[in-house]
Order: sequence, then structure tokens, then C-alpha cells
Amino acid sequence: MELFRNLLFGTPGLWGGGVAHSVLILSLVIALGVIFGKLKVSGISLGVTGILFVGIAFGYFGMNVDEHLLHFMKEFGLILFVYSIGLQVGPGFFSSFRKGGVTLNKLAVIVVVLGVGVTIALHYITGVSMPTMVGVMSGAVTNTPGLGAAQQAFSDMHAGADAPEIATGYAVAYPLGVIGAIASLLTLRYIFRINTRKEEEAAGIDGDAADLVKRPVSIEISNQAIDGKNLSAIHEFILRDFVVSRICHPGGDPELVDASTILHCGDRILVVAAPKDIEALVALLGHEVEANWHIMSKNMISRRILITKPELNGKQLSDLRIRNTCGVTITRVNRAGIDLVAAGNLQLQLGDRVTVVGPEHSVAQAEKVFGNSLKRLNHPNLIPIFIGIALGVLLGSISFWIPGIPQPLKLGLAGGPLIVAILIGRYGPQYKLVTYTTMSANLMLREVGIALFLAGVGLGAGEDFVPTLVAGGYVWIAYGAIITILPLVVSGIIGRSCCKLNYFTLIGVLSGATTNPPALAYSSEQTSSDAPSVGYATVYPLSMFLRVLAAQLLILIFG
Repeated sequence: MELFRNLLFGTPGLWGGGVAHSVLILSLVIALGVIFGKLKVSGISLGVTGILFVGIAFGYFGMNVDEHLLHFMKEFGLILFVYSIGLQVGPGFFSSFRKGGVTLNKLAVIVVVLGVGVTIALHYITGVSMPTMVGVMSGAVTNTPGLGAAQQAFSDMHAGADAPEIATGYAVAYPLGVIGAIASLLTLRYIFRINTRKEEEAAGIDGDAADLVKRPVSIEISNQAIDGKNLSAIHEFILRDFVVSRICHPGGDPELVDASTILHCGDRILVVAAPKDIEALVALLGHEVEANWHIMSKNMISRRILITKPELNGKQLSDLRIRNTCGVTITRVNRAGIDLVAAGNLQLQLGDRVTVVGPEHSVAQAEKVFGNSLKRLNHPNLIPIFIGIALGVLLGSISFWIPGIPQPLKLGLAGGPLIVAILIGRYGPQYKLVTYTTMSANLMLREVGIALFLAGVGLGAGEDFVPTLVAGGYVWIAYGAIITILPLVVSGIIGRSCCKLNYFTLIGVLSGATTNPPALAYSSEQTSSDAPSVGYATVYPLSMFLRVLAAQLLILIFG
């Protein structure tokens, strides 16, 4: 019995209660928390946040670890978590502001600003301290990096002191943050009397998310002004991103094309472009036709090839001259689940999947050029990860002043690594820096980081959690519900009434603006289209960045 007591409650005289004790406590909190997070009530589960509640329970009953060790594990876990998020969203962060993505991101900014405004208003109306309200706000939008950023900012302001009320506010508000977000989406559905069948039919052609997906269309050339011109001249004339995959002359078999291919009236071409550009392309070139290219192209195959050769990282597609060297055409490039038009100036990244079309032997030759070896990608690239973390910590430690704020602002251990990871994920390939990690490796790094962070937060807040609730902290649940629901409903009305967004795109955007995976899961279950996922992915990077920054600013200004 003495052995089990020492393992659970620590050995007196040993720093941290002993290594075995610390490892056991952290392991039990994480394992039991994951199990607890998988339990569903009415189809809703806490997910990884279950670790936080198990950590609170352990802390309340005195099964804790040394505060210095706990502080290190919590901060290191936070760094791993936000850095892996930055690497994932980095490649699409800046492209999400182009064209239709601007409208969606503006709506996401409205959600964030309204949430911050409601938090400040509740702070003045109720008299609840700002650190507590920031914790409630982070829980209300299920934003764990915001929680970490707030705790880091408070610690920097108060010479390393912790603020358990931030974690308590987060834990109290989180469950209703999940339920309230889903309830808000349902409320919008009834406010606008959404016909889900019609919305689903329109979701595939929603203009505001159209730039993030590409689709093929068959066009028969009938514009006399195009007759006799090659594709290079047509690209300069039309000024839109598109790729011609194949061409079929009247009475002939499909052929591959290059920049010198000349188009004539009566030719049929297979074009890959963004849906928003297709209407203009059809109008300029001729008219849309039905054509089964798989049957017509008996001697050609289409295959997705994985880029695994490090020397291709950061190279432009036009530099490869793949049409001349291999005899194939690249029609699109899939990056992080999104199809991009294979324009000549597109920079390739390790892990991209290129769709090539051509004869089978030519496609096999293209595979050798690109690599197509999954085994190469399974090897982790640790150098950019830890160099990036080091640079992120340095950036996060730099202080700068903002007029009107009494304390210098620092990006901290949440903001610094996040920004560096976004920049490395986006621009690293241009400087031959291999930033690719497989989705499973990125997810593992992220889950380990968030598990350590939540376990540390829960264990640190456990002792004061129940007394705080009994002393009136239960009203924070209502405050969190207001912060969750009000911004979503108001922004949803704006998005539907003013921006004319498709309902499924709208709920995806609102889920992304609150960085709420359970809300996205609910949204995706309502439709067979990918509109919610596209909307979520478009606004998630900016929303995550703003949530982290807002949490810090509120602490520094009011805390």
C-alpha cells in the first residue's frame, strides 16, 4: 500500500515527488482524460478536453506533481501544439485571403470581434476579473491556444505567477461552448427557414468558397476569335488560371497539349479551373459539352503522383518542363486536401499530389521524376521543427510597446511559435527548407502537445476548482453561453442576409471562426457536400491567430 501511496501522492523529499510519481500522474490523467472525452451525451463529446477535467479531479484530490515541473510540461506541450497547428495551416494561410476567401474571413473577423466585445462588456457589467473572463471566453469558443496565450501573458505580467481562475473559467464554459455553438447553427436554420435540399444542391457552386476547389469541364471551341491561336496566347488574352488537360480534334482521338497547341473551331478540350472562372472560360471559348474522356482516351491514363524528392521542394511547375521531358500533362496539384490549378508559377512542396495525364509509360517516367515514394515522407524532418520552435521562442520573447497599453506586449510561447510555424510552412519551400510532415505525424505531435498542456492546466487548477464554483463561479456558465451564442447568431444573420452565403458554407465558416471541431463535425453531418469543411478551412488559420492575439491583449490591457 505504501508503494501505491507514494506513486499517487509522491515521495516526500524528492523534487516533484519522484520521477515515477510524475510520469504516472501525467500518464493516468491523459489516458483517463482521453477515455472520458470519448463518452457521448446526445451525440456530443468533450474530445481531448476531457483531459482537462480529469486533471482537475486529480488536482482536487491532491494527486499532483511539482509546480515547476508542471509549469515546464504545460508550456512545452503548448509550444508543440501551436507549432504543429502553424505548420499545418501555413501553406494555406495567405491564400485564404484571395478572391472569395476575403468575404469568409471578414465574417470570421466579425465573429471574433463580437466575442471580444461581449467579453469586455460582461467584465464591466458583472465585475468579474478580466483573467477569469478571458478563460471563460476561451472555453466558450473551445480555443485552447487562447487559454495558453492568456496564461502566458498573465505569467509574464506577474513575474511567473499562475492564474488558476483562467483555467477554471475555461473548464466551466467549455461544455456549453460546444453545445451553444451547435444550438446557434440550429437557430440560424430556423430563423431563415433553410431548405436543406436546395442549399445542398447550391453548395457545390457556392461562389465564396469556389476558389478553394477545382473541377473539370468539357468545352467545344466555337469562338472565331480563338480559332488559330495557341494556348499560350489564349492564356495571355483570358488572364485566368486554367489548365487544358486534353484536346480532341473533330474525328480524332484525344491528345495531350502544351503551350504551342493551336485551337480550332470544333475542337473539344477538357479544362480544369476554379468554378468561378469556368463560366467566363466557357463564354470566351465556346460552349460546354458532355464528353466521357475516360472512354475516349483509351491510350491515356490519369494518376495522382506524390512529390517525395527533396530537390523539387520550392521549384515552380514551369521549371520542370514535364510536358517536354516526360510527355504528360499536369492538370492539378492537391495540397492539404485542396486542389490547385497547375499554373506554371505554382511552387511545389514536398507532399503535394500532382494529377498527371498521359500514356502509361510516360506516367511511369513522371513517377520517377517526382519520386512517388511514401517511405521517404515517413522519415521525420526534425531540423525545421526544432529550429522553428527556437525561432518562435525568440520571437515570442521580444517585447514591444503599443500606445495606451501599460505593459509591453509579447507574443509569448503561444503566439511566437505559431507565427514562425505559419511563415515556415508558407515560405520554407522557397528556401529549400523541407517543412513537410505527414498528417499522422503532425497529428501525433499536436495531440501529445495538447495532452501535456491540458493535463498541466487541469492539475494546476484542480485545488481551487470546486471552491470557486461553490462561491458563485457557476454563473460563469451563463456568461460563456452569451459569448458563444450572441456573436454566432449575429454574424450568421449578417452572412446570410448581407453576404448571401450558402447555409452549409456559412455554418462551416462559423465553426471555423470559433475554432470548434465538434461544431464542424455537426455541420459536416448535415450535408454530403464539402462546403462546411471548405468554409472551416478557409477561416481557421486567421481565426486561430486572432483568438491567440485577442486573449493576450485582453490580459495585458485589463489584467
